[in-house]
Order: sequence, then structure tokens, then C-alpha cells
Amino acid sequence: MTSPQDSRTGEESAGRDPEHALRRLELTVVRRLDGLLHGQHQGLLPGAGSEFGDSRVYVPGEDDVRRMDWAVTARTTVPHVRDLVADRELETWTLADMSPSMDFGTAAMEKRDLVVAAVGAIGFLSSRVGDRFGAHVLHDGEVHRLPPRTGRAAMYALLQTVMDAPRGLPSADRPLTPLAEAVEGLGRAHRKRGLRVVVSDFLELGAGGDPAAERAWERPVRRLAARHQVLAVEVLDPRELELPDVGRVALTDPETGRTRDIHLTGRIRRAYAEAARAHREATRLALRRCGAGHLVLRTDRDWVYDIVQFVMRCRRTAHLAGRHTARRAGA
Repeated sequence: MTSPQDSRTGEESAGRDPEHALRRLELTVVRRLDGLLHGQHQGLLPGAGSEFGDSRVYVPGEDDVRRMDWAVTARTTVPHVRDLVADRELETWTLADMSPSMDFGTAAMEKRDLVVAAVGAIGFLSSRVGDRFGAHVLHDGEVHRLPPRTGRAAMYALLQTVMDAPRGLPSADRPLTPLAEAVEGLGRAHRKRGLRVVVSDFLELGAGGDPAAERAWERPVRRLAARHQVLAVEVLDPRELELPDVGRVALTDPETGRTRDIHLTGRIRRAYAEAARAHREATRLALRRCGAGHLVLRTDRDWVYDIVQFVMRCRRTAHLAGRHTARRAGA
């Protein structure tokens, strides 16, 4: 039983909760992750730059013949090269999956809260070095585009929009947009090279609910990774990996609304856990084939710690790869 003062305090906190949640998120990112996920990037591709600039007359012995501008050379009959402009502004786009399967959580938070945390971690760090950050938000049966902007206020507005994404199934005349279609749209809409982040649980059946058609998103992600640096953030809840020993329960599919009563015997729980492990392994291998980074965040773990561990592993891998390349070059 709560006192009137406790009730007033709870109401005041609830009224300020979205703003306070965003402020706490920003403080967490700045204090614990600042300086870890980014550096002073000089370009998105190795070399002097990645964006084509103006053409000029070729200087023998100084210019790289691989940068010859053959169109201008043919038109003027004088050899020309095209300068490259260093791409010092990184444009980051994220696809935030806020479909009905994200309205679930049995631990410290819901999966949709973890999506907001992941988007905020990347967005706040990008905005602190002046990079532009935009988002595609998958919810209410559609993909909503939030244009890339810089600055703290823009980041707050973007995260508030993601937090306010409606829950539940869309209307009957608006079917769910598959994750594969959303990833395809992300690749088509933005051609400038940059970082692309896909935050999802990657739990999706194919057309008609055919389990054999799972991972339809693999081909679009592979095409996306062919042009951009791609990071896939997989959001999980422990109850998606194993079921508790609680007897008979009613399970509801959040994507379709179908409900089924099941008695959770030991055999069913073991089969479920095995199927969950197989799905996670298949997702890991699919993302590896795509050439995308794979970060796993769970609702029952410290998401900041998991991000730090992921970044440190990537840095160690890059360092070892650099040493191996240097040894081969010296040989």
C-alpha cells in the first residue's frame, strides 16, 4: 500500500520519465563509452579520400595512373586525373526494428528499450564528432524515415520518436513490413558510403509463415555490406533462448496475435532450447557471410559492458590483421 506522497512522487516521475530516460542514456554513453567507438576518421576508404573531386592535368611521376579521368582525357586529348576528396564527415544511418516482437521483455528491460539504448549509444557518439545521424524506424507496418542531422537536440528528437513508436500490431489493412524489405530500402535510399546499423532481433518467418524461408534479410544485408560498413545489433531476451519449468502456459505470437496453450514438459523445453540455439547459430553464420559486424545485446545483461567487449574484440582483430599484413609485406 502506498501513501499519497508516494503516489504523487510516482506520478511526477512518470511524467518526466521519457526525458529523464534520455538524459540518463546520454550520461551513460558519454561517461562509459565516449572515445571508445570512434576516432578521428580521415575517410571511409583507404587512401587520400573516397569522394571524386575536380579533374586536372596529369603530372608524370607524381600522379597515380589509376586515377586517370578517361572521359575528360578523351574529350580534351590531354591526360587528366581526378582528385579525391577526403570524406571527413561520416554519415551514419540506423534501421531500428520496433515491430511487435520488440514489445517483450522478462528481465531488466524490454527489447524495445534495448533498441533505444543501442541507437542512442551510436547516435550520441556520432554527434559528438559532428557526424550526421539518421534513422529508419520499422513500426506500425511501415518504415518511417528520420533525416540525418547533427547536434544534441536532433539526437534527442530522434530518440524520442523511436521511444514513442506505437506498440502492438498495425491495423488490418496495413500488413507488417518484412525486415528484408526494410534493409533493402535502407540500401536504396542512401548511396553515400558510411556506417549502417541494423538493430533487430532477427526473428522473422518467411512469407506464409514458412520456417524454411527464414533469414530473407541475408541477401539485402550482403548487398548493403558491399558498399557500406555494416553493424548488426541482435537484441535478445533470455526467455527466447529457454523456457521455464512452469507447467501449462498460454504463448502469444506478437507478430500475428495467435495464442496457443502449451504444457511445458521437459521434452518441449529441451526441443525449444535446441531450436533457439540453432537459430542463433544460423543468424551468426549468415551475418558473418554478409561481412557485417555482429553485436549481441541481451535484456538481462549490462548492454554497455557488452558493447565495450565487442569493440575491444574488433580492435584486437584489426591489430592482429595489421601485423599479419605488415609481416607479409616485409617478406
